[in-house]
Amino acid sequence: MEAYWESFAKKNGLDLECPAAWAFGDGAEMADRLGALVVNGVKTATCAAHCVHEIEGEAIPQVGEYNIILDGKNEPLAIIRYTEVELVKMNEVSRDFARSEGEGDLSYEYWYEAHVNFFTWELGQYGREFTPDLLLVCQRFEVVDVFELYE
Repeated sequence: MEAYWESFAKKNGLDLECPAAWAFGDGAEMADRLGALVVNGVKTATCAAHCVHEIEGEAIPQVGEYNIILDGKNEPLAIIRYTEVELVKMNEVSRDFARSEGEGDLSYEYWYEAHVNFFTWELGQYGREFTPDLLLVCQRFEVVDVFELYE
């Protein structure tokens, strides 16, 4: 991870510490599937439950911040940079944002059902229940580098 970031930062004249690295979803299969959508430019947004950020003491991403996206084996796939971050209740997320998450048939209905399932599971890990007005951290991003093992 460090070597990948250092290479990217040097090529781009950045003097920043290695950013957070994380994988999408609730397991290796989902991390691989959603990570591939990012690399292929289909997935340009994601969201997270605001309360989980609070519970884990994790800062809300900021516009311009970089992150490293990992695959299901915790290997780097790409570096993203946030272009927009806003707090939105789940039942107020726009169709455009839902489509930009790049999942399923790209419909709002697919997005909503998949996220109800995910957030019900995730919040259950913390003894919390899903509600339709769950506050989300909605994040749009751009891929600024795709990892290649042999550069």
